[in-house]
Amino acid sequence: MEGDPLKKSLTWLHGVLRGKIGHGIETRVLQGLRIILVEKEFMQFDFVVPNVVSDVDGNWHVGALASLLDLIGTITTFWYADCVSAVVDFNSSYYSTVKIQEHVEIESRVMADKGKLMHVVVQVRKKGNGEVIAVGNLWMASNKLTIAQVSNL
Repeated sequence: MEGDPLKKSLTWLHGVLRGKIGHGIETRVLQGLRIILVEKEFMQFDFVVPNVVSDVDGNWHVGALASLLDLIGTITTFWYADCVSAVVDFNSSYYSTVKIQEHVEIESRVMADKGKLMHVVVQVRKKGNGEVIAVGNLWMASNKLTIAQVSNL
């Protein structure tokens, strides 16, 4: 795994999905996430919204959606820069709601690389009609922490 950022990113992601690393909320929020496409500055995912937390109308809670935006941005920057990054600025916009068990597409792209500072945009859209549900803008600062060190935090 040494030297292969994609392999390290996928190993970290699978560890989170299985609940072996990270926190329980991360495992629950990312439950069922599937990677569709990986390019140097771009990742695409397929996702069926898990029955984690919903409001009285059966919509996925915006807090869970914000967690998803944050986690996808982190995965993308780790793959792109081969280092762990911390979110220094997080802005999310919500355009629509999404129901539990609804099928969505997620795209994440590194928009700017300023050395130790990167800008990532994560977009969640309804599968089929492409309606935008949410967009996350994350500025990430890289550091020298390993995945093992972050997992113990």
